[in-house]
Amino acid sequence: MASIELYELQGCPFCTKVKSKLDELGLEYDSHMVPSSHAERTEVEEISGQTEVPMIVDPNHGVEGMSESDDIVEYLEETYGSAA
Repeated sequence: MASIELYELQGCPFCTKVKSKLDELGLEYDSHMVPSSHAERTEVEEISGQTEVPMIVDPNHGVEGMSESDDIVEYLEETYGSAA
């Protein structure tokens, strides 16, 4: 079972960027599609305090709601990539 959870929006280029990095690193993850309306993203808001996606949760490393695609990609590379 995957430990990383990705909250994403269909067709979101920033979400695609994060998914590409997850796939590149061979990481398993659970994807959660969120509603397009920010007001309906209650699950994302409960986890991270905001409604932006992409957003990841990685309980193995204490990450509880990281957003911003560039930050996520950097985190994944540093934590799971060749630099790890």
